[in-house]
Amino acid sequence: MRNPKTLKRALLLVNPKARRGTGSIASAVSVLRTNGIDITEIKPGPEDTMAELIRQHGSGFDLVVVGGGDGTLNAAAPGLVDRQLPLGVLPLGTANDFARTVGIPFNPVKAAELIAAGTPRPIDLGEVNGHLFFNVASIGFSAELAADLTEQAKKRWGKLGYAIAAARILARSRVFTAHLDHDGTTEKIRTMQVSVGNGRHYGGGMTVEESATASDGTLDFYSLEVDHWWRLLALLPALRKGTHGRWDDVRAFRTTEVTIRTSQPRPVNTDGELSTWTPAHFRIRPGAIQVFTPRETRVGSA
Repeated sequence: MRNPKTLKRALLLVNPKARRGTGSIASAVSVLRTNGIDITEIKPGPEDTMAELIRQHGSGFDLVVVGGGDGTLNAAAPGLVDRQLPLGVLPLGTANDFARTVGIPFNPVKAAELIAAGTPRPIDLGEVNGHLFFNVASIGFSAELAADLTEQAKKRWGKLGYAIAAARILARSRVFTAHLDHDGTTEKIRTMQVSVGNGRHYGGGMTVEESATASDGTLDFYSLEVDHWWRLLALLPALRKGTHGRWDDVRAFRTTEVTIRTSQPRPVNTDGELSTWTPAHFRIRPGAIQVFTPRETRVGSA
């Protein structure tokens, strides 16, 4: 990777499907250019993926600037890893949980100032069955939510869209049986949801674990082993703070690798997108990519 001090050329990719993806980012681009960064924007076509665009056009660039939400970053991750180019983020999505985790301002101009003045720092990525993720991967309730929450709903309702869809799905959710293989042990559980987190925030401000960061070299696992859906309502404040691991009906631990097996294949949600099925093998990818984050904050401490 090139010395960050010599960064000159940036490949800009903006997801037009992101909640604010069709808005003007001219002021943000102007900030980058004013600070000596030459911007080349490539507009994704209907069949293009972020990862493939980075692979195809990344040669000769010093960094990639991605405008979009968590799903957009997730789609870009394989290309970023392959090209080993630093990532600058313009948060244009609905939840922007990764930006929240590492302290990137939600205002695109402020985010551009961070890219222009900052230094890229290593962050971890999670991986499940070969699919990378920034924030969290889930099986159960959250996967059902990802399937139900359309792009139109996210654009129209924003975070309220999550709440509307969640309330509808919650009433019909049921527990399921899973087997966990981790750290030399196998456990059988009955759960409504299992989640494996790399960063701290997910789902519009929920917290995987209160002390988690995006650069601690570990995955944070939790399982909601509740008998009735209404118990989740009581858990909600703890889920937002990341203190749910203290509850008796929540199983939580840190690990670097875990496999989840179910009797029937169940979908896995990674950063809001359904990407694979159980059996699901999770592992941590320490320092997998470089991201422009604030100097004054530890990555993941925001």
